[in-house]
Amino acid sequence: MILEYYKPLLILSVFLLLFGCIMPFLMALQIVESTFFLNFLSFGSSVLGLFLGLAGIAGARIAQKSKSDKENLYK
Repeated sequence: MILEYYKPLLILSVFLLLFGCIMPFLMALQIVESTFFLNFLSFGSSVLGLFLGLAGIAGARIAQKSKSDKENLYK
């Protein structure tokens, strides 16, 4: 079900991965104060972005394969 909507899934995963990379960088430069909550939020967003990105790529591949199977009837 979730693999049918792979484009918004990929967009969401990119934003989550960017947040998960930029926040620790800003915390290392001491622009943003490093707190326990922000550390786990950035880690969780990067892990969730990774899994959602993999699911989005799998959904795109499934959609592409089913589309090519419908176009090529004499395969």
